[in-house]
Amino acid sequence: MEKLQTSATTSVLGTSITPQPVKDKERIESLDLLRGFAILGILLMNIVGFGLLFTDTATFEQIYGDRVHANFWTHAAMTILFEGKMRALFCMLFGAGIMLFSIQKIIPGKKGVTLLFYLRMLWLAIFGFLHAHVLLWVGDILYFYGLFGMIVFLMRKMKPKYKAMGVPIVAILGFILGVVFYQGIRDTRLQYLEVQPLVEAGEALTEEQEATVAAWRDVEKNFLPTPDDSAESIRKMRGNYSEVASEVRPKAWDFQTKYILMLLGDNIALMLLGMALLQWGFFSGKWTLPQYRKTMWIGYGVGIPLVIISFWHQAQTASIEQYLKQLEETPINWYGLIYPVQRIFIVMAHASLVILLMKQGLLDRIKESVKAVGQMAFTNYILQTVLCTLFFHGYGLGYFHHLEYYQLFFVVLAVWAVSLIISPIWLKHYRFGPLEWLWRSLSYRKLQPMKRLAG
Repeated sequence: MEKLQTSATTSVLGTSITPQPVKDKERIESLDLLRGFAILGILLMNIVGFGLLFTDTATFEQIYGDRVHANFWTHAAMTILFEGKMRALFCMLFGAGIMLFSIQKIIPGKKGVTLLFYLRMLWLAIFGFLHAHVLLWVGDILYFYGLFGMIVFLMRKMKPKYKAMGVPIVAILGFILGVVFYQGIRDTRLQYLEVQPLVEAGEALTEEQEATVAAWRDVEKNFLPTPDDSAESIRKMRGNYSEVASEVRPKAWDFQTKYILMLLGDNIALMLLGMALLQWGFFSGKWTLPQYRKTMWIGYGVGIPLVIISFWHQAQTASIEQYLKQLEETPINWYGLIYPVQRIFIVMAHASLVILLMKQGLLDRIKESVKAVGQMAFTNYILQTVLCTLFFHGYGLGYFHHLEYYQLFFVVLAVWAVSLIISPIWLKHYRFGPLEWLWRSLSYRKLQPMKRLAG
């Protein structure tokens, strides 16, 4: 940390003390590498939302029910190794980036750094909103990072140990909120079951009973769509831009408003943990090889068995009927406690493994390409959306819900190839990715130099 602070403050000895974007020589190699792997890994999870209606009954039952099919085992591998982990890693790295920003912009006697940061976050939230509602990706994270980053910045001066404490605290609170949400759905289901015989018999319902039926229908549309609901959603996603928008925008809006509190604590806790890990030297590669090895083996040793237990339990509900039966009979899903624990153990193991391989020179063949992806994380994140929506949506090639689950990952490999090839070539000629340049220019309120100087 002393080296980081020295690098930041020496800028005042030059001719200008105006905050400037980070220069190449100030970049931390391990951060760029981890960010590159994280942004590539996020697509492993997002690809399902791009290309498949996962809540479709037939799809759900095929993936969970046919245990000799490639779909089941692909889903098992993705759930155990990557589901939630890549997004968590990226969120932690975002927090580390906030910490690094606050360190590198330490300029004695100069005000305006806080304003600069909040402008950056405001523009990021705007980009996220446009990402969801114009590019039509319901799973956008930029909007939340922009909003939550504003909160996290206020806590940057907390001691690292207190920042790290947010993870277990939020895990417990998150489980409680999850239970409340689950029980709300369960109560709606039980109330509907009381009214269902009257509905099937075609009898007249009271206003209260009609409200009960409407409430359960709302749950079905959002979480347990009927075959007719699924067919309509698939039809829209294969339609023109307006039809796709009519399917995506209401969900994106709900995600950005109704469910924002469900994400608030988790995202903030992960960002704070990322700050602490940077301060402790973990993300900057300052730990010793034995320390990284120990972290990796503990992470995998604890996390993998836990996530396998969780997945096995989840796989027992291999049909919608079984899921509804479990919903009706189980007041509290205690297995939900496993998720935040296994996720943090495995993500720490993944990060340790990457840094170990980097320090031992085992990533040298791909390191520069992955680092370039990490330096252009914003551009590559949006590029994933552009390529995938054009491939799957109806106003593009229209492959939505045409591919098997396992076949989606061939598309992932193709998108990865584009990012890994284009990113290093771009950065040979330009200082930033195109969207990074735009973001910086808007934040600093002046056009940033784009081209690299010859020589």
